[in-house]
Amino acid sequence: MTVFFADLPRHAFLQYALVTGLLVSLACGVIGTYVVTRRISYIAGGISHSVLGGMGAAFFVRAVLGWEGVRPLHGAVAAALVSALVIGLVSLRGKEREDTVISAIWAIGMALGVIFIARTPGYAEELMGYLFGNILMISPREIELVAALDLAVLATVALFYHQFQAVCFDEEFARLRGLRADLYYLLLLALTALTVVLLVTAVGVVMVIALLTLPAAVAGLFARSMWRMMLLSVILCALITSFGLAASYGPDLPAGATIVVSAGAVYLAALVWRRFAAAFRTGTAGASAARPVDSARVTD
Repeated sequence: MTVFFADLPRHAFLQYALVTGLLVSLACGVIGTYVVTRRISYIAGGISHSVLGGMGAAFFVRAVLGWEGVRPLHGAVAAALVSALVIGLVSLRGKEREDTVISAIWAIGMALGVIFIARTPGYAEELMGYLFGNILMISPREIELVAALDLAVLATVALFYHQFQAVCFDEEFARLRGLRADLYYLLLLALTALTVVLLVTAVGVVMVIALLTLPAAVAGLFARSMWRMMLLSVILCALITSFGLAASYGPDLPAGATIVVSAGAVYLAALVWRRFAAAFRTGTAGASAARPVDSARVTD
């Protein structure tokens, strides 16, 4: 890791990668809290894999049709939002099984991505970078788009924090109080879709769910309120992405995979810590109960 910090001031691509990781951590920590609390990680998984079709389409129209202004993240945003809307409407209104629709969107998105890869000359390797993550190759223009998406996600959460909280914890009660729970649920899925797009730039399509859920799950083990869980999740995401980026640089490891492995290690360590802490408290309580009572200390 010392090599990374030594080269950081001298190489712009390392600075871009670090800034991207920190920007991604903001939305990831906040929306990941909702995803874990609402238990919609399987929906996020379907959305994350559908974005490959949008990215493939963006590469295709830029390379074949000459639309130079189209970026891969533009296609990813469009595909993610459409997928979120379809899944949300089916979940709320449709008669089809929700898991079947999610599987269909998952498979169709990936298949369209493969088709566009095959039909786009010279872009297969670059698109594979988005599939598995290549944060070291992000450009300043893509950082601007990431920052814009980040601001949109955080501003919306700040505006509708209490509504989202009601939808996550007691949706039926929220409806009884007159809250348009369906609308806020769809909005939450749209924010999840935008966060998925942000994460694709850092860890790739395949590993999005790990970074979206693991830091938030760790935060949930220690936080006792939603805003504290969000804050802790953001901090954990920032530390994990920064550590993974630095740890992968020297040995020339895939940055996205290293970040996700780091998140997994933190999650497992948190589970072990909680287990030992609970066992220690139980043992202490048992020892206190078994200790004989000193009658001289008993007062009325």
